[in-house]
Amino acid sequence: MFWLIVLAVFIFACWLLSSVLLPFVAGLALAYFLNPLTTRLEHWGVDRLAASLIMIGCTLLLIILLLLLVIPILGAQLAAFVERLPEYIVKLQTLATSEGATWLRGVIGDRLPNIQGSLSQLATQGAAYLLSLLQSIWTGGQALISLFSLLVITPVVAFYMLNDWNRMVAKVDSWLPLNNRDTIRQLAREMDAVIAGFVRGQSVVCLLLGSFYAVSLTLAGLNFGLVIGFVSGLVTFIPYVGSLTGLVLATGVAIVQFFPDWTMIAIIVAIFFFGQFVEGYILSPKLVGDSVGLHPVWLMFALLAFGYLMGFLGLLLAVPLAAAGGVLVRFAIQQYLHSPLYTGEEPGASEHNVS
Repeated sequence: MFWLIVLAVFIFACWLLSSVLLPFVAGLALAYFLNPLTTRLEHWGVDRLAASLIMIGCTLLLIILLLLLVIPILGAQLAAFVERLPEYIVKLQTLATSEGATWLRGVIGDRLPNIQGSLSQLATQGAAYLLSLLQSIWTGGQALISLFSLLVITPVVAFYMLNDWNRMVAKVDSWLPLNNRDTIRQLAREMDAVIAGFVRGQSVVCLLLGSFYAVSLTLAGLNFGLVIGFVSGLVTFIPYVGSLTGLVLATGVAIVQFFPDWTMIAIIVAIFFFGQFVEGYILSPKLVGDSVGLHPVWLMFALLAFGYLMGFLGLLLAVPLAAAGGVLVRFAIQQYLHSPLYTGEEPGASEHNVS
């Protein structure tokens, strides 16, 4: 009951303070991500304070370079892609419903013009909605305040947490109840292994895949190849969703741009199949591992649920909480399987029988 009350209070506090927690949660996530590298520098003889300053400084430098060099290009390509999305869909419909596409007419029949008009209208409305959403995100006052807090407060929070990480862990460990300390430590180690294996490993996978897709599609001459590749790599955080999304977008743009040159279309498709081969057989086994224990359906549910409840803050909390929840659920199932509720035995019955 105590731990259930603690969990309920934690969830209520996160929901109540969701509008101000974002830079602090982002700082905690950044400190958690950088802690292994900082600890390694410390083992090499660098003072913890200096190691924390070095890691935060390098991270800030990388973020500034991204903001100055990459983000403007991605933003311009994304806005142009959303604006031209209805045109691309109309061209795809024209190619699919041309006189040569008799197979489609044979399946749909006389309803083809009505379906084509409905799809065109739906695509136009969807593109207009996405464009207005992007504009509101970039121009909204609250978004600007959140961006300012992320750029200013998050590095400060991350530095203090990174510098005091070992002391904070030791202090929290000293608060654990003595009777359950070993069990809680074991659960915490399992949670850390799952979160570290997925968040750190999958982040590196997303970065490598996004860079590969963006560079390869751009060199292949695909329109909006940079933004399609970057989005594909970013959404790879959700297993199978990122690769499928990128493949559909890139293939659709390639058909509109290169048709009837099937060689170029095949090259675009081959880029994604090669990326998936490298991810499945090289990157994920080496960087993420097989013992993560996060099912894709559970992960997608957590992202959608927490994102709906708490916005961007929920997206940051979704993966760690889903991983921690998975560990706790597995522990609860093991406790249930060894309990009298499952076995049907009275407490102490086995000891009584032995005696």
